[in-house]
Amino acid sequence: MTAELAGKTVELLKEMLPSMRRAAALCNATDPFSRPFLQQIQIAGQSLSVELVPIMVTKDHDLGSDFAAMREKRVDGVIVQPSLPLRQAAELALRDHLPAASPLTPFPGLGGLLGYGGLSSELSSRAALFVDKILKGRSPAELPVEQPTRFDLVINLKTAKALGITVPASLLTRADQVIE
Repeated sequence: MTAELAGKTVELLKEMLPSMRRAAALCNATDPFSRPFLQQIQIAGQSLSVELVPIMVTKDHDLGSDFAAMREKRVDGVIVQPSLPLRQAAELALRDHLPAASPLTPFPGLGGLLGYGGLSSELSSRAALFVDKILKGRSPAELPVEQPTRFDLVINLKTAKALGITVPASLLTRADQVIE
C-alpha cells in the first residue's frame, strides 16, 4: 500500500509546487519494497510531467552524500521512502531548502513538508484487534489481510514557511492535520 501512496504523494507535492519539474525518489536499496515504491513514483511523475531521479541509499543510511547527489542533480523536491531514517531526511531536506514528502503521516511532525498515509489511529486500533486474536490462539495465517480505508494528509506550515512555499488553500482545506 505504501508504494501506491507514494504515487499520490507525488501528486500532492506537485499540487503544492506547480513548478516542480524534477523530483528525487529517495529509496532504501536494501528494502525489497523499493522497486514497487519507485515504480509508483515513476508512473505518477510521468503523468505529471515530472522527471524522477532515483537516489538509492546503500551505505548505512548516511543520507548526507545522497542529499549532495540531489543538489548536483538540481531536484525541486524529494519523496522519501518510509524505511529510511525520516528525521535525518527531514532535517537534511530543510537544510538544503528541498521540499520533502513521504507516504507516512508522522513525517511532517519530524520536519518534512507533507505526509500522506493510512489513518494512524485506525491502523493502530486494527493492529490491536489482530494482536488480541493471536494471543487468544488464532493463527496469523488465518487472519485476513486488511488495507486502510481512510487516509490522512498532514502538512507542516512551519517547514513550508522556512522553504518560502505558500501552501495552496485547496490543500489546506483537504489536510487532516496542519502543523503550525
